[in-house]
Amino acid sequence: MNKEFVPKLFSLLKEGISKETLTKDILSGLIVGIVALPLAIAFAIASGVSPEKGILTAIIAGIVISTFGGSRVQIGGPTGAFIVIVYGIVQEYGTDGLTIATFMAGFIIIGFGLARLGNLLKYIPYSLIVGFTSGIALVIFSSQINDFFGLHIAKVPANFIDKWVVYFNNFYKINWYAIGIAVVTIFITIYFQKLFKKIPGSIIAILLSTIVVVIFDIPVDTIESNFGTISNKLGLPHIPNVNFETIQALIQPAFAIAILGSIESLLSAVVSDSMIGGKHRTNMELVAQGGANIMSSLFGGIPATGAIARTATNVKNGGRTPIAGIVHALVLLAIMLLFGPYAKLIPMSCLAGVLMVVAYHMSEWKQFRSILKGNRMDIIILLTTFFLTVVFDLVIAIEIGIVLSSFMFMKRMSKSMDIQGFSSENRKSEHLFDDELLDLPEGVTLYEINGPLFFGAARQFQETITNTHLQPKVIIIRMRYVPLIDATGYQSIKEIIKTYKARKIKVIISGIGKDLRKDFEKNEVFSFIENDFVVEEIHSAIKIAKENN
Repeated sequence: MNKEFVPKLFSLLKEGISKETLTKDILSGLIVGIVALPLAIAFAIASGVSPEKGILTAIIAGIVISTFGGSRVQIGGPTGAFIVIVYGIVQEYGTDGLTIATFMAGFIIIGFGLARLGNLLKYIPYSLIVGFTSGIALVIFSSQINDFFGLHIAKVPANFIDKWVVYFNNFYKINWYAIGIAVVTIFITIYFQKLFKKIPGSIIAILLSTIVVVIFDIPVDTIESNFGTISNKLGLPHIPNVNFETIQALIQPAFAIAILGSIESLLSAVVSDSMIGGKHRTNMELVAQGGANIMSSLFGGIPATGAIARTATNVKNGGRTPIAGIVHALVLLAIMLLFGPYAKLIPMSCLAGVLMVVAYHMSEWKQFRSILKGNRMDIIILLTTFFLTVVFDLVIAIEIGIVLSSFMFMKRMSKSMDIQGFSSENRKSEHLFDDELLDLPEGVTLYEINGPLFFGAARQFQETITNTHLQPKVIIIRMRYVPLIDATGYQSIKEIIKTYKARKIKVIISGIGKDLRKDFEKNEVFSFIENDFVVEEIHSAIKIAKENN
């Protein structure tokens, strides 16, 4: 089997894991499992589904990703990035639609991995990533206003603007108890861990607020008042009923889940690599992520991916093998089975406070501000993606962001192509190609092309060469510094040859090695030009030009 598709855990077990490493992994898994609990519940609720679905997802995805993934320390589960997509899907298609979209996304992610597209996903522009993560952070923040202020709005609209209109119309219902709990939660979550690094502040905040609300019977919304009891049963897997019409309806959100999940999981893996000095197996990681989403959907869970914050927590607490991730999932399973029914007592405003902290950390405001001081094209991508994520939805933001990034890239690449002309008339001028002393005869013009000849630059290439005021007998097109020619580029070459043939001007192409000559044959360039007029070396081209001048 190709090592690229061997799970990291299998390789480490084969090499052997020391007792000391195993002990550290178990302790780290215990801590990460406790950290993951409030986040799993909060992400599920913010996504518009019942809290146990978040815990189920963290358990199932955590085991699958750690067992079969390509990273040593990746922790999988539900993340804040999916809140926007999941909430929108639930509002439009219901929980059944979400299950099917997650199921489909799993197969798409596996396809990405098997096709070895993992390396390509790393080339998503940073400005685009910051744009949609900052947008997601703002959407998460706004989605928590209802619970933070205790407004008790039964149904909050999915649209960002409509949401705030409803908030402003209901601010007279503010519950000061809820605000107090939320503010204290934020304070404890941020500052408690600075004093006790091994104990997550969010857990302390949840325990304290729940105990205080129960003892003093404080009138605030709880998980029980909004969702009822939390089930502590896993249930049996159920295969969604997928038909062609369903696939057509959900293919767009499924691709959005797949792309976002792939990007976030690989970002998390890269970050963890830098922390431990390791190297993950990109495509195996994607295959595992896809399998995790399939398994999650079979048990009624929500989309899952690698979680950067939990992965970093794992590394900081000594986790060095996937065993830590498996232990984290088993800890969550134990908590769900033993203490699941008590989780219904958690105040909603406390979870809102936890998610406010998550939104702040996701906002990447420092990077956002830094990009705003940079290149104009990066600013356009950043602001466009941010605006579309907030005002419309993440699906549109990712699609348009990638398309816009592609156009920006093509524009930059087309500018990188340089065409220089040289003839016997200007051979005594100050510029010669690489200071070469090329003996060009009268009536011969030489053009040197530098840069990729692809569809973004092909038109410029064609117009520059054909719209010359010179009337030579022979034109040499030198392509020694052309690293890439696509189908449009080859079509432009054929059009140039045809144009000059009609004007009785011969075309010689220089700098074509054996590999590029094969591509010339495949693209039928030799049906427009004599085989002998395509050469590898410039002096051979000049010799042919003299013979045909």
